[in-house]
Amino acid sequence: MSNAAKISILGVGVFAAFFLFFVKFGSPDSSTDFNKVQKVYFADHISAAHRAVIERFNQQYAGRIEVVPVDLPFSKFNTNERKELLARSLRSKSDRLDIFSVDYIWTPRFAKWSEPLDGYFSEADKSAIISPVLQSCISEGKLVAMPLFIDIGMMYYRRDYLQRLPNARAVEEELGQSITWDRLIAIQKPLGMENKPFYVFQGYDYEGLICNYFEMIASIDNDYFRNNTIRLTTPVAHKALQTLVDFVYKSKISTPDVLELDENKCYEYMISHDAMFVRGWSNFLETARAPYTDSVPNGLIGRAPLPHFKGQKPTSVYGGWNLMISKYSTKKDAAIEFVRYLQTPEAKKIMFEIGDYIPVNKDVYSDTAYVRAHPKLIFYRQLIEHGFHRPSLLDYTRIADIIAHYVHLALKKELTVDEALTKASAVVNSNQVLIK
Repeated sequence: MSNAAKISILGVGVFAAFFLFFVKFGSPDSSTDFNKVQKVYFADHISAAHRAVIERFNQQYAGRIEVVPVDLPFSKFNTNERKELLARSLRSKSDRLDIFSVDYIWTPRFAKWSEPLDGYFSEADKSAIISPVLQSCISEGKLVAMPLFIDIGMMYYRRDYLQRLPNARAVEEELGQSITWDRLIAIQKPLGMENKPFYVFQGYDYEGLICNYFEMIASIDNDYFRNNTIRLTTPVAHKALQTLVDFVYKSKISTPDVLELDENKCYEYMISHDAMFVRGWSNFLETARAPYTDSVPNGLIGRAPLPHFKGQKPTSVYGGWNLMISKYSTKKDAAIEFVRYLQTPEAKKIMFEIGDYIPVNKDVYSDTAYVRAHPKLIFYRQLIEHGFHRPSLLDYTRIADIIAHYVHLALKKELTVDEALTKASAVVNSNQVLIK
C-alpha cells in the first residue's frame, strides 16, 4: 500500500476520532458571554508535561477558561501524518480546534489558516525568546506562531556498554565534544558489536529522514543551507547520501531495519535490541523510560553531540514545535491567554522538568540557580549555538516529501545515489506533487 493511500485511510480514522471526541465533550462553546467558561480546544501530542501545564493554566483561569486537550500521539501518527491531518481539518474551516501545534518547519504552510499574532505580542515578548527560535514563527514578515519548545538533533549512547573499552573514560570525553564518524565506526569492533545494531537512525520515508540527511550534508559543509536553498546534485549532497547508504551496506554500523524506523520506533529499537548509539531529540529518555524502566536504569544512557566529519564543526538540525491559533476559532482571546501562559518561565520549566522539552525563554537560561540545578540546559544551549535551520520555503513540505521518498529508495538500494538525487532534483524543479 502506498504512503498516500495509508494517509488517506488514516485520515478517515482520525476524523472519525475527532468527531467522537467532540460528541463526547460536546460542541465547543462559541459564546462570548464571559460569565460562562470558554472551552479552548488544543491539538497536539499531549504528553504528561502538556497535561501538567494545561492543568496549571486551568487552575489559574478556573471559571473563565478551560483548555481541553485533543491528543494526536506520536505513537499513532508520525510528523508527516500529523501534518496532513491538521491540514485537512483546517481546510474544512471548522471552528472546533482553537490552538494547534506544528513542527516549526510547517509554519509557512499553515500561516494561511492561522491568526496573525503581531497585535497580541509586543516586541518585549518577542525579544524574550532565544535566537534562533523566533524566526521559525514568522512568515512573510508576520508573526503567525509562538514557540512551544525548541529541539535539536543529538546522539544517545549506552554508557554501560562503553565500559567494555579499556579507554572508556577517554572515549566518553571524546563523545562529549563530538566524535568523528570515522572514530565512531572504528570503535564498533573493540566493543564486540560487529554483528549487532550499532548506530540507529530514522530511515523511514518521512520528515525525520530529511533531518538525518540534512544533518549529514551540514556536517560536511557547515554553510550548505546558509542561502536558504536546497541543492541536490552537488558533491556534498552525494557524499552525504552515500554515507548513509554505506552505514547500512558497507561499514554496517546500521541495520537495514532503520529503513522502517521513525523517532519512537528508533528509541524502542535501541533499547529492545541493545543498540549502542541512536540519533534522536532531546526528550528521548522521557519517551523511552516508561516501557523500559527496568531494563535500562537511569544513568546508563548518555547524551552527546552528533558525530562530525574530520575538519568540520559538529552541527545539528533544529526541530521543535510552534503554537498557532486557528483563524476560524471563535475564542481567539481565550486561546491567546493560553498561548501567552505557555511563553512564561513557569510553563517552560514545567515542560522541561517533566518532559525534557528545551525552553525557549532567555529568562530560564539567565536563572543561574536553576541552570546549576539542571546542568542539561548547558549542554542543550551549547548544541543550539551550533545548530542550523532547514530551509524556510513556502513549499518546503512538498520538497521534503520528494527528497525523503528518493533518499529512502537509495537506502533501499532500489536506486543508486546518483539516480535518487537526480530524480529528486528533477521532480522538485518541475513543481510536481509527488504521488507515491
